[in-house]
Amino acid sequence: MNLRQGRMTLSDRIGLLATLILLALGLATSKVSADVSAGRIVALGGSVTEIVFALGEEHRLVARDTTSSFPPAALGLPDVGYIRALSPEGVLSAQPDLIISEEGAGPPDAVELLKSAQIPFIEMPQARTAPQIADKINAVGTALGVPDKAARLAEKVVTELQSTAQEIAASDQPRPRVLFLLSTQGGRLMASGTDTSADAIIALAGGENAVDTFEGYKSVTAEAIATAAPDVILMMDRSGNHASSDAELFAMPALRTTPAAQEKAVVRMNGLLLLGFGPRTAQAVRELHNALYSAG
Repeated sequence: MNLRQGRMTLSDRIGLLATLILLALGLATSKVSADVSAGRIVALGGSVTEIVFALGEEHRLVARDTTSSFPPAALGLPDVGYIRALSPEGVLSAQPDLIISEEGAGPPDAVELLKSAQIPFIEMPQARTAPQIADKINAVGTALGVPDKAARLAEKVVTELQSTAQEIAASDQPRPRVLFLLSTQGGRLMASGTDTSADAIIALAGGENAVDTFEGYKSVTAEAIATAAPDVILMMDRSGNHASSDAELFAMPALRTTPAAQEKAVVRMNGLLLLGFGPRTAQAVRELHNALYSAG
């Protein structure tokens, strides 16, 4: 089945879903555990897919989600949709014997249906620190039945990240105030507060989150941004409806009086590299650090 083409009626979807669930149940009966024997794996979440490739186990992947865009070879795999808006029939049509997912896959009813198909569905722990990244890598390695390879990769990644972070922390440069904007669509600014991946990567890169009055991602007012007084705007490098040029960005009333607007200081980075907290996190920290201190 081509996962990217065609529209089905509701009855078609129900029929296909029932068939695929029966197929999945049949596959599950011949499987004892989700380990090295799993040869048809669906990866949900860009960092999970990166880890599978970094472990040299990519030959076992049969599909990935939309966020799994690195390495470039991953784009050759069938796309089962966005991790937070999964289609159960799309995932099951890949005939997996193991699903490895980042935390937060959804919607909940889709995930429950996948789990009811008796295919092992393993969620990786969230990561924002070096030890947590190691935990995630080791968890993927355990799920794949290659714990020794995972331990070596985890040690390498943690060593690189700790070395980079220590070098940055030892710098006597002033810490720029950074406003991470998740979205500016329709003029509505969605920013990162504390306890987010954006907050964590900003700190590792030697910046200071300009917004510390709330947790998570929320819409912010012009008054809140004025109080935050960011020196730099940080965004994911996007295209389509979520994209905005620098001129459009700093023409927004909420931003045009900020120090960042006065210096035209904006940093755009690939979202998976910036927020994935996977094997390339040390690279992300270094690139962000350099960009923050050269913005404007």
